[in-house]
Amino acid sequence: MTARELDAAGIHEPALRAAYTRCRRLNARHGKTYFLATRLLPVERRPAVHALYGFARWADDIVDDLHGGATPQERADALRGLQERLDEGLRRGTSQEPVIRALAHTAAVYGIDHRHFTDFMASMRSDLTVTGYASYEELGRYMHGSAAVIGLQMLPVLGTVGPRDEAEPYAAALGVAFQLSNFLRDVGEDLDRGRLYLPADLLAAHGVDRERFEWSRATGRRDARITAVLRSATAHNRGVYREALPGLALLSPASRPCIRTAFVLYSGILEAIEEGGYAVLHQRAAVPRTRRAVVALDGLARVLAARTRARGNRTRWPHRAGTVRRGTGGAVPLDPAHA
Repeated sequence: MTARELDAAGIHEPALRAAYTRCRRLNARHGKTYFLATRLLPVERRPAVHALYGFARWADDIVDDLHGGATPQERADALRGLQERLDEGLRRGTSQEPVIRALAHTAAVYGIDHRHFTDFMASMRSDLTVTGYASYEELGRYMHGSAAVIGLQMLPVLGTVGPRDEAEPYAAALGVAFQLSNFLRDVGEDLDRGRLYLPADLLAAHGVDRERFEWSRATGRRDARITAVLRSATAHNRGVYREALPGLALLSPASRPCIRTAFVLYSGILEAIEEGGYAVLHQRAAVPRTRRAVVALDGLARVLAARTRARGNRTRWPHRAGTVRRGTGGAVPLDPAHA
């Protein structure tokens, strides 16, 4: 966490600054795409995003046991302990655990509904025992807690140009769209962990089952029916992105370049999957670095353009220069041309 970001956010207490710094490191190490997009946010909002992501990453790491060696019971105990510390931290507004300390502070500053964290933890616990889903409807109930609530947590930080509840369905849909892309990209790795996030009825519609996926993963052999499943899942994912797209216009102008960049990069995973012939069981699809750089530069140009418009509006409407919209992500200068 840069001192500039922390100072801009009004975070001066040393232990709290250290807590946010730890969250930023988690974001930079684990979420390269989202970390890149986060850097396009106004400087004072970035620490909150790092806190939200840092906590989600920590819980996810427990579930996936990235360090190896933990038994299912040990992972369940770790999640239970995390839940207890989370509940206490949110109740008290602080914690001795750095990540929860930063999260509790962010939740208090931005008025984030604590139910979003409760729902998230419920989905994390289900990952310890649930290894598959019968339908998109059943998968959707899981993704409400694992993905949709992430969008809802983010919304107060990003800010909106109108009532927040109007933007909430789109924020939830975008969280789901991002996770569906991750599921497709990581389908082989998830199988290795004993989980499959492609619905069983989708597989059955194309004449395959989970065992066929496992066979293909183990042998490296391709199957046209599996390709058809992945093609269908990709089309479904694109539909969720289309559902979420109108929500970008409802965000604060200062936040739009960040979320637009994340939108383009995550949906670009689907293009990489298609270009790779849907071989995600055997190789991880990735957006090329050159493409990432182009999208990031476009995002930066949009940030600079938004700032230029904001300065122009303050010149034209000097009596509104100090106006803020509270309750939608902190102190955000109003932009009359884009409100």
